[in-house]
Amino acid sequence: MSPEDFRAHLLDADDAAAAAHLAAVTGHERHDALVVLGSGLTDVADTLGTATATLRLSELPGVLAPTADGHLDELRSCVLPDSPDGSPGTRVLVALGRTHLYEGVDRRRVTALVRIAAAAGARRTVLTNANGCLRPWKLGDVVAITDHLNLTGSSPFDGGVFLDPRTVWDRTLAAATTAVCPRSGTYAALRGPEYQTDAESRLLAASGADVVGMSTVHEALTAAALGLRAAGLSVVSDLSFDAATTDPQAVLDAAARSRETLATAVRGALTAD
Repeated sequence: MSPEDFRAHLLDADDAAAAAHLAAVTGHERHDALVVLGSGLTDVADTLGTATATLRLSELPGVLAPTADGHLDELRSCVLPDSPDGSPGTRVLVALGRTHLYEGVDRRRVTALVRIAAAAGARRTVLTNANGCLRPWKLGDVVAITDHLNLTGSSPFDGGVFLDPRTVWDRTLAAATTAVCPRSGTYAALRGPEYQTDAESRLLAASGADVVGMSTVHEALTAAALGLRAAGLSVVSDLSFDAATTDPQAVLDAAARSRETLATAVRGALTAD
C-alpha cells in the first residue's frame, strides 16, 4: 500500500475534524511536523520556538487527556526560528504528553496525534520517551532510536495493512540525531504498565534491545504508513540491571537532566534535509 492508500484506510472523520479544529485555533491550515514529548521531557517544548497558540490535547476529537506522570494535556503550535538562508521557520505541533496502551484504551487513541498531524499536513515527526537501559550507559543519556522491537502484543493496524517496518525510522533523520546523541540503538516496546523482571531484561538484552519502554512504536508505525518521516529519541531514565527498585520520580529527574542534548537533537531532526 502507498501512503495515499494508508491515508484512505487509516484517517477517519475524527482526524479530519481535529485537523480543522487545529486550523481554527492556530490560524494555520497546515503544520510541517509533530513533536511528542515523553515522560518528564515537557520542558523541551520551551526550546522549540515561540508558541503562537496553545490548546488542550483533549480538545481534539479522538484524543484523550494523558494520565501518566510527567505528561500534560497540552498542545502547542510553534514556529522554529528562520533558517540561515532566510526561509520561513518550520511550523511544529508540540505535544507535551501522550496516551499509552497501558492506560487500557483503544489503540487508535494511542496513535491519534500522529493521524491528526498527518491530516494537518505534517511530513515528519520526532517521538521522544524515557527508557529503561539494558546497556552500561548513564542516567540522562539521550539515545537516537535506529530500530525497534514491537513486543506489545499488538499493532496499530487491522486487516490487510502490510507495512514494511524496516523503513519506519528515517535514515537521514537518524543520522542527524546520532550526530548529537551520545548513544544510538534499538528500542524495545512493551505494553506495561509494570516494569520488566530481571529475566525479561536479560532476554531483551540478548535479543538486541538496548533500551526498553512503553510507548512510541505504534506512533512510529502509523507515521511511516502515512508517509511521515520519523525520528526517535529515548532518554535513559532507569538502569534495568541496577539492584535498586525503579523509582518513578527518578525516571522524571533523569529525563530533566537530558534537556539540552534532547532539545538539540529534536531541532536537528526537524531541520535535516
